[in-house]
Amino acid sequence: MEIEDHKHVHIVEGGSVTTPRGFRAGGLHCGIKKITRNDLGAIVCEVPAEAAAVFTTNVFQAAPLMITKESLAAGGKLQAMIANSGNANACTGQQGEDDARSMRAAAAKAWGLPEHYVGVTSTGVIGELLPMDNLLSGIEKLPEAVSDEGGASFNEAILTTDLVEKTICVRVDIDGVPVHIAGAAKGSGMIHPNMATMLGFMTTDAHIGASELQQLLGQATDASFNMITVDGDTSTNDMVVAMASGMAEHKPLNAQHPQWSDYAAAFLHVAQHLAKAIARDGEGATKLIEVTVSGAVSQEAARAIVKTIIGSSLVKTAIFGADANWGRIIACVGRAGQPVNPDTVDIRLGDIRTLEQSRPVRFDEEQAEEYLKSDTIQIHVGLHMGDGAATGWGCDLTYEYVRINAAYRT
Repeated sequence: MEIEDHKHVHIVEGGSVTTPRGFRAGGLHCGIKKITRNDLGAIVCEVPAEAAAVFTTNVFQAAPLMITKESLAAGGKLQAMIANSGNANACTGQQGEDDARSMRAAAAKAWGLPEHYVGVTSTGVIGELLPMDNLLSGIEKLPEAVSDEGGASFNEAILTTDLVEKTICVRVDIDGVPVHIAGAAKGSGMIHPNMATMLGFMTTDAHIGASELQQLLGQATDASFNMITVDGDTSTNDMVVAMASGMAEHKPLNAQHPQWSDYAAAFLHVAQHLAKAIARDGEGATKLIEVTVSGAVSQEAARAIVKTIIGSSLVKTAIFGADANWGRIIACVGRAGQPVNPDTVDIRLGDIRTLEQSRPVRFDEEQAEEYLKSDTIQIHVGLHMGDGAATGWGCDLTYEYVRINAAYRT
């Protein structure tokens, strides 16, 4: 079942990270960016929230990630997340770590919290020191900018080359009580599976423990954020943080709860929506590419093949040019390093069959070209070897991507 069709998940129109009970958010411009757009934001909870996080697999991890890991290790709770855009505070040595700690200390002081209840994250240019005078001055003013209606203001504060804000809120009823899960994310370039240059923030008012939340976040990440790619580059700053206020009055959620699967489905829906929004907003992108592989020997094999296809520059440029060059897809299947029977592969572009049992199928080239001009392209690969299946998302590779990244620092 596609998660979007789960009968227990209800979209909350106009919802944001502040919709779950106990959360406020906001943002302001503190001068990190030259343009007058919010570049500093915060999500704050009324109570210490159970917290979980996943982090980039890049060996070079930015200073804010280290500091947030320290906070989580101190007790598994967070009450505030501070985020800035315009500067990644990555590869900045001891000064960068000191600056990240100063951000945490300033936020703790601004809200009267213990320092280990604060997490920090940054995104932007790598290798430059933060403008700390501007940043610390901005953090002092943040409490005034945070409110129950501040979701959109926070969303703006985390954007870099993004063209659109990425946010969603859903409701699922647990023990007859409405429970909300919301999310906000940024990401447009330097996006590749196993975390990428993206930041994700999820809030929920569910009554759930930190270990259960961490398990849920890890599973959801594997089926969402780890299944997207824009350009094959994995950043130094990526993290997804989930915070649970516990203010919904239902029985504690865990694997033994009869509605655990309902909550897990809603949680995954939020993660997958944000992941697809990042892929669709890839730098210079004109199309979202969704790749589904079925019939693999395992889910892991299916995921590896999906990632190979959506990460292929040749596939991405063919989609941009509306060229039904299925040969590029079959080449990816064969080089993914997974078991494949070269005599049993099927490929479809939408509903158009191009390969059946590894033999070409005659198709209408004009019809295929017209389909490939759509803003969402679906590629289906059937292997007929087992029950493994996976879906991932990417985007086309365009001239605009080169233009954006040729002048990223200027």
